[in-house]
Amino acid sequence: MTPITEVEGRRVALSNLEKVLYPATGFTKGEVLHYYATTSAVLLPHLRDRPLSFLRYPDGPDGQMFFAKNVPPGTPDWVTTAEVPRSEGPARMVLVQDLASLIWAANLVTEFHTPQWVIDAPGQADRLVFDLDPGPPATAVECCEVALWLRERLAADGIEAYAKTSGSKGLHLLAALQPCPSEGATEYAKELAVEAEKAMPRLVVHRMTRSLRPGKVFVDWSQNAARKTTATPYTLRARAEPLVSAPVTWSEVEECGAPAQLTFRAQDLAPRLQDYGDLLGPLLDQERAGSLP
Repeated sequence: MTPITEVEGRRVALSNLEKVLYPATGFTKGEVLHYYATTSAVLLPHLRDRPLSFLRYPDGPDGQMFFAKNVPPGTPDWVTTAEVPRSEGPARMVLVQDLASLIWAANLVTEFHTPQWVIDAPGQADRLVFDLDPGPPATAVECCEVALWLRERLAADGIEAYAKTSGSKGLHLLAALQPCPSEGATEYAKELAVEAEKAMPRLVVHRMTRSLRPGKVFVDWSQNAARKTTATPYTLRARAEPLVSAPVTWSEVEECGAPAQLTFRAQDLAPRLQDYGDLLGPLLDQERAGSLP
């Protein structure tokens, strides 16, 4: 029988709580749900009002994975949904606005991916993002070097950047923007990626071409496009271990000498939150948002 729990007055059906989703560590679905429940205070503000793309992996990272943007079948009527404009026609997508919706979505076993805009202003970017992806033998260490360059370059334009791990092998840089067309944010991000490549030609590449990427850091500027989504802060990732896309301090970026120093698992987040709170909290303060030059 599927257990039912009550979350903030909502009845949520939970399933397969003993199922091991991360075989490398024995991390179960029940532990996944516990992780999301205990990080909800910092995760929910970064999800709120942003249409959710589900990257589902119900049988763990070694099983089938699939992206779903439309409202999943069986979605409870109390989960907020909204119509979202898309080039192929409008779609109805989920908004995770509260703890009950978060636990319901987590029970589907999903990575949380969100766009750089909110539902009241589709295609108006309020965040800027750079996805720094190392091509082996480059690692997160090289990503940190690039991140520090980008931080200074953004600061020169009055834009304050924050960093988080991708939850895989790279880094994400995020900045709050005064709302502007996503096309403008994408163009600006590309300009900075090109500048970074010119400044560090042996380290950086701004084009996605695979043959150019070994040993370099690909500065992916394209995730600023309105149709694109990026792993939400604090989401678990579908990897061999329960890795988290975790915010990091700039001191940690500056001092990184090995990828393991910027590898964080679900169990690492509680003490980090106790020590730092939400390191990406400033992204939620529109008064601190920068403007594109």
